[in-house]
Order: sequence, then structure tokens, then C-alpha cells
Amino acid sequence: MIIRFAGDSGDGMQLTGDRFTSETASFGNDLSTLPNFPAEIRAPAGTLPGVSSFQLHFADHDILTPGDAPNVLVAMNPAALKANIGDVPRGGEIIVNTDEFAKRAMAKVGYETSPLEDGSLDGYRVHPVPLTTLTIEALKDFGLSRKEAERSKNMFALGLLSWMYHRPTEGTEKFLRRKFARKPEIAEANVAAFRAGWNFGETTEDFAVSYEVAPATKAFPAGTYRNISGNLALAYGLVAAGRQADLPLYLGSYPITPASDILHELSKHKNFGVRTFQAEDEIAGIGAALGAAFGGSLAVTTTSGPGVALKSETIGLAVSLELPLLIVDIQRGGPSTGLPTKTEQADLLQAMYGRNGEAPVPIVAPRTPADCFDAALEAARIALTYRTPVFLLSDGYLANGSEPWRVPDLEELPDLGVRFATGPNHTLDDGTEVFWPYKRDPETLARPWALPGTPGLEHRIGGIEKQDGTGNISYDPANHDFMVRTRQAKVDGIDVPDLEIDDPGSAARTLVLGWGSTYGPITAAVRRLRSAGESIGQAHLRHLNPLPKNLGVVLKRYDKVVVPEMNLGQLATLIRAKYLVDAHSYNQVNGMPFKAEQLATALKEAIHD
Repeated sequence: MIIRFAGDSGDGMQLTGDRFTSETASFGNDLSTLPNFPAEIRAPAGTLPGVSSFQLHFADHDILTPGDAPNVLVAMNPAALKANIGDVPRGGEIIVNTDEFAKRAMAKVGYETSPLEDGSLDGYRVHPVPLTTLTIEALKDFGLSRKEAERSKNMFALGLLSWMYHRPTEGTEKFLRRKFARKPEIAEANVAAFRAGWNFGETTEDFAVSYEVAPATKAFPAGTYRNISGNLALAYGLVAAGRQADLPLYLGSYPITPASDILHELSKHKNFGVRTFQAEDEIAGIGAALGAAFGGSLAVTTTSGPGVALKSETIGLAVSLELPLLIVDIQRGGPSTGLPTKTEQADLLQAMYGRNGEAPVPIVAPRTPADCFDAALEAARIALTYRTPVFLLSDGYLANGSEPWRVPDLEELPDLGVRFATGPNHTLDDGTEVFWPYKRDPETLARPWALPGTPGLEHRIGGIEKQDGTGNISYDPANHDFMVRTRQAKVDGIDVPDLEIDDPGSAARTLVLGWGSTYGPITAAVRRLRSAGESIGQAHLRHLNPLPKNLGVVLKRYDKVVVPEMNLGQLATLIRAKYLVDAHSYNQVNGMPFKAEQLATALKEAIHD
């Protein structure tokens, strides 16, 4: 089932969807969510740009996307109906808050006549419900003003949907009492509205059918699960990385949508050795993080595309200093301020090349919200092992979306322990033992990590080119050439797993290659094609720099390679340049993730072209 809650950005649609999601997760369904909201703190009420929605796809089996089209749309006002009706398939159910369909509200979004009366919704199963009136009536004994009572109409809608789909109720009631613990009368009013919505579904004759979606018992390996968003999983992954490395975790950050949740979450975990610093700007945030890396911390800075642009010089400094630093980029629509609350994958080339000089930086990209946890650990492994800054490229779709996540056992987590330099590491011709800050590990090419204040390990840092070994300032042309090539060789030599290919029977002539959050839509599309008898291979990249060593061989197995991306073809450009393969781009930059049916159609055309 696919449900979408839609209303004004002040109607509590994100809270409503989140609570329905939490109860669905506790029930044991597989699920995937897509929150969609305006960038403004309070967008103009009753307007199309002010519509906020939350879509949830849940099932009794393994699912991969928030769904292409909602089976049920809850529209709290005319703007919500008009903004979302185009996505609802014929025969879908629409629950409409009739109290909001006044002439002025309808005129504001271009309705000349009421869509509830002019026959334009005849192809749908429409349930007209006076949500506002029913909520106010349910709360008449609480002594609330009309405006205060109206605010609980989202809980009435949640109660109604919870009845329709047999969702548990105890968790939501506990949540409301906890959330409004300082205002118990408001807490009880919301609980009463929630129960009234449930009772309305039970007693009204308009809803003749309720549905039960059984737990997805076969979709998950045994374990303890919880619902988790991408940003929360990423924050937990960073905390776990700090613990596994036995290092303090330091976050230097400046708030920016959609990355701010990571700062908010990490600030709660001082008990795990986490320090968070909200800087005055993006440059100060990464500068503090790089200083923390010099001081021996697992250092992180979080941002989105505009912030990466501001941090670029300090990222180059981190490349020169060869210190571990995680740059977490939660991509959003650009350029400039762009679309702060919409998703995009358009920072790949910025992460690859957005610095002056030859400044290679490894890049890791998670594929699902839960995978953000493992991607954070992997980025930390590379940064600590190879003494380099590392980009972690998530995006708004992963950051705000959620899915079930199996809580790992501690013994499953990688050992990220590091050894700091403790004494001299080089002997001069005269027999003197000295410390060379740029003497390298022969396997990883990483330089030693010396904590400041360690006796005998004093050394220079700074952005001017270093002399190989000694770390002294050097303008020697041959030395610069050597250092540039060495830094590149260090990144090229990073140990990353070979690319795994999903190609049953190995008979396919077309390969679809993806990265990041396109994994869910691509996989769902591939499943549809295979169930229809088509043959197609699939591969998905986690490591984008360096690319897996077997990628070139894999690409040459296929007659055609299709690369779907939420940009204008950035990975495809890299693939064409590096492997001389005629990769075909399939692109979308509308701020929303791909739909599975849309991709399936495009891939089928590619197979038969």
C-alpha cells in the first residue's frame, strides 16, 4: 500500500506521516518513505508552493522505493488536492477535508468550481470528511480555543488511517504524551483527536472496507530492527566509527538543509566522546574540523552543495596535510541556493574536481537510508587508513527517507584502530634518528599521524608544498611533481571491493549502472523487467573514487550501458572518459527521485533499441 498525507506546511503532515511510519515499522512491515516539504519555514497558507506531503510505501514483502503513485491520498485543503491529484491513479481513494473547501481557498489555487461537486473526481473513490469540524467537536470539553483545537486535525486523520490499516495505536498515544509532557492538556487533546479519528472509521458507513497488511516476515534476516532515516543512520555510523577507532569524534559544522539533522543528532551523544561545534560559517566549520584532525580526532564536517563550494580551499589543505577528514555532503537541488528541500545527485563532479590543483579525494556514496550507517564506517576506514579527506555523498532523498534497519552486533563492526606516531621513524646518513612527517607506509602511502605535543615529533604544517619525507617547505619542481603523483597514487591504490554484478544467467546484453540513491528505483525497475521476461544486468557503485578495479572489464561485457542519474550525466561523463565506453545517460533533475515504472519503460526501450 502507498499512502500520501498532504496539506499546508503548518498542518503537521510530516509528524503525521512519521507516526504512521513508526507504527508500521513496529508492526513488522517493510517500508520506504518520501517526505516532501517547502523550503520556507512557513510557506504561504493555502497555496500550491506551500503544500507539504509525506508518502509511505509499506508491504508484507521486500520493497525498495516509496512507490510511484499513492493508493490513498489524504488532502487537508484544496491546494493539497490540486498539487497531488495528478499522481493518484484512477480508482484510488481520496480522503478530503471538506471544511477547507471554501470559495476563497479554492480560488487561491485556481479552482473555479468545487472539485467535490463538478464531477472532476468521478474516477476516484472520494471520502468527504469534515475533519476540522469533527476534531473541534471531539475536543469541545477540553477548553481549547477553536484555533488550538483545529491543530489536532492531523491526529484525527492519523487515527482514521490507523483504523483503515489496522496500525497499532499504543505507540502513538505514548509519543503524544511524551512530546507534550509540559502541556498535558494539549497531549490529552491530541490523544482524544487520534481516538476520535479511529472511532469515526469504525462507525461511519463511508468506509466499508479496512485493510490488513501482514508483517514482512520473509523480507528480513533475523535480528533486532528499528525504523531509521538516512541522516540518523549516518549520525549513528559516525558515532560507531569513533568508538571502533577509539578516537574522539569531532563535528565542525554550519547548519544547512538537508544536513542539519546530523548536527542535531550528534550533539546528543557527548557520552560517546562526541564534540559538536556549530561554527559561524561553512569555512570556520571545516577549519575547526581539520584542526581537530591534526589534534588526533576523527574529524567530520557536514554540509550540502553550496557549503562544499565554500569549503573547497580547506579540503585542498586537508589533501596537502594528508589528514583524515570526513566531508559529508547531503546533496540537494542547485546551483547556488537552488532547491534546499529537494533532492539531486549533482555534486559528483564537484566532489571529484572542485578544488584548485591536483587534489584527489576518495568518494563513497550510500544507496539506501539504512546503508548510510555502513557508508559512514567505510568512509572512516578509508580516511583513517590512508590519511586523507573523504567525501561521503548522500542526498535529500536518503537523508529524510526512512526504512527498517537491522541493528548490528558489535562484533560485526570493523576494527578502525589507528596507531599514532610515537618516536623517530628515519635515520640520517650520520646515524641521527629523526621524525619525518611525510615518510610513507609502503602499502598505503599514508604518512604518519603525529599528535601535537608529542616530544620529538615537532613538524611543520601548512598549505605550501612539502618536501617528500621531511615535510619542509619545497619549491623544487621535481619534488612537486613527485608529491602530486604520490597523492594521486595513494587514492588510486585504496583497497575497495570489486563491483558486484546482478545478472542471472549472464545472458543480458544491457547493463544498468547506478550510484547513490538511485539504487531503489533502479532495482525495482529491473525486477519489473525481469518478471516480464526481459534480460538485463544491474550494478551499483558505492566507491566513486577510486572506482572498483574490475569496472572496466565489467563494462566491456555488455553491448549497452545505461546510467540513470539525478543530474545531467555526471557519472556517465566519468565512465566515458575513463573507460572509452559509450555510456547512455538517463537523467532527471526535477527535485524528486525516479519512479520505478518510469525507469522500467526507459530501460525496456534501451534493451530493444
